[in-house]
Amino acid sequence: MKKLFFALVIALTAVTSAQAQTKIAHVNSQKLLDTMPSRKQAIAEISEIERRGSEELQIMNDNLQKAYNEYMAKKGSQSAQMNEYDEGRLSKMNSDLQNRQQEIEALLQKMSSEMNDEILKSVKEAISNISKKKGYNYVIDESSTLFAGGTDITNEVIPELLRIDTEKTNKKKAAGTGTGTTPPKTN
Repeated sequence: MKKLFFALVIALTAVTSAQAQTKIAHVNSQKLLDTMPSRKQAIAEISEIERRGSEELQIMNDNLQKAYNEYMAKKGSQSAQMNEYDEGRLSKMNSDLQNRQQEIEALLQKMSSEMNDEILKSVKEAISNISKKKGYNYVIDESSTLFAGGTDITNEVIPELLRIDTEKTNKKKAAGTGTGTTPPKTN
């Protein structure tokens, strides 16, 4: 019985000392993201392309509707060959509209993915830098936990994140590159 008691005491001591060496902190990732000027710029750029794309698609749709109405008005009074020609033109206009919509959606998806990847790299880098300075083994996002009882390092990460964000923005400006994407063409 004494052996079992001593084994239990030794096991508890080992677990306690291992836990004492592990430092855990947490961050509010949404607060971090909301402070980034590059994220705000990315959201604004994506919104502008969505707006332009929507306008372009509306114009294309209006033109298709107008051509269809003209065709319907002339359909009974023109030859079968003219009807066939107009139907082909309408089919092409409809196909162009659908293709352009897919192009815009693909562009927006690509931009969003690239921008999110870049932003998350900056957030991870800032968290990593502060964690190493402060000696934290783990940093957990508040939004993914039920209880965050460790140290909140969000306010310590923000200045580091802003520094990294500014540095990356300046490098892009110096290199003369933007997001690497082109806005949709307009008619």
